[in-house]
Amino acid sequence: MNRADFVEGLRGGSAVALASAPFGALFGALAVENGMSLSETAFMSATVYAGASQMVGIELFGHNVHAWLIVLSILAVNFRHVLYSAALARYIGHFTPVQKFFTFFLLVDPQFAEAVKRSEAGKPLTFAWYFGFGIIIYIPWVLISVAGGLLGGFIGDPKAIGLDILLPAYFLGIVLGFRKRDNFLPVALVSAAASVLAYRYVGSPWHVSLGAAAGIVLAALLPLPRRMPDLQADALQSEVHEV
Repeated sequence: MNRADFVEGLRGGSAVALASAPFGALFGALAVENGMSLSETAFMSATVYAGASQMVGIELFGHNVHAWLIVLSILAVNFRHVLYSAALARYIGHFTPVQKFFTFFLLVDPQFAEAVKRSEAGKPLTFAWYFGFGIIIYIPWVLISVAGGLLGGFIGDPKAIGLDILLPAYFLGIVLGFRKRDNFLPVALVSAAASVLAYRYVGSPWHVSLGAAAGIVLAALLPLPRRMPDLQADALQSEVHEV
């Protein structure tokens, strides 16, 4: 791997690792509070590696819900990762199968957002950069989850100090990072409205996937934005006609 790209990835991912640390600690505290051991908490963070889904899982574990319902609920929350991987596929065609395995395992929301931004900016999306960005988030996430489980008793009620707002604020920041894209506002508004309605009439966690589906449908129906090469081609054709 290219060392310079790897170090650049580490630097970029370290900011995300720092920002997600309170959320990881919150998960660890809630997991232990719901009866999970420290080893089970670490295992879940290391294998599931998805904050929102881990929260849904421990919430359901404590209510004696059937295992298939827990899996289905986590799938509903994580369905967006199917869309992420499909969108990312065009940029990682040069990766080896082993590299693609680690690419998709480390694929979380900020990883996807930064990878797409990097590619659209014309920078090469190398595995060294991607792995460095992902691993500096993954390892602290697991360790901080365990630390949260150890120190969770000192936190008390997370809602009392506002820690429950971390997740929505975190995702809102990622979404706003794409605000300059064409059709962003109508797609975001429709997705948000559909999610709120689904939460009201269907319930959690299905509102996540249903809101995303509404946004996807609208995006598919809206006309495609004209790209710069198309505009340049039109200008060239006009000049030819004038000559």
